Amino acid sequence: MLFLFQVIRFTISFVFAPIFSMHSDQILPVLAFYVFAILTVGSAFVVVFAKSIMRAVFALMFTFFGVAGLYLSLHADFLAATQVLIYVGGVLVILIFGIMLTQRLVDADLRSGRIQLTPTLISLGILFLFMLLLIFNTPWNIRGPAQFQSTTFDIGTLLMTEWLLPFEVASILLLAALIGAVGIARTRRSEQ
Repeated sequence: MLFLFQVIRFTISFVFAPIFSMHSDQILPVLAFYVFAILTVGSAFVVVFAKSIMRAVFALMFTFFGVAGLYLSLHADFLAATQVLIYVGGVLVILIFGIMLTQRLVDADLRSGRIQLTPTLISLGILFLFMLLLIFNTPWNIRGPAQFQSTTFDIGTLLMTEWLLPFEVASILLLAALIGAVGIARTRRSEQ
């Protein structure tokens, strides 16, 4: 028990020590990063451990928003906008409609009845030790905060000039996959 308390105390001091040694103009981005990280990890736990599939999907929405916030804190505005538009606006809405249109899935219990606690804890312990070794043995190149520059204009210019052909080929492949999925679904429905 004492060891666990020391590990928790060390982790808290390791996480919050940089905040106390910063200037007042640097604290807000670090706190925003921690808030988005806690939101992402916490809602991901709800996704994994929720009994209801609807609760899991709504927790997945908060996970996607948390990841978008992490992208914003890393000054990747294009990735944040893409995260919100594609995953929250597209994938999540499709999941919600799919669940609502399928009557059996709304009330489905997601628990399988088997929880393998020992292998899970062993795997998590090994992963935690590996991450600690990685954190403490990596020579981190710490620099001051960078000036924010929007990347959206540069990415849009590159996609519409230099990378236009691969962009269009990818869109045609995605369209072909969508048409193929609709064709397979229609064939299976007509066979039933």
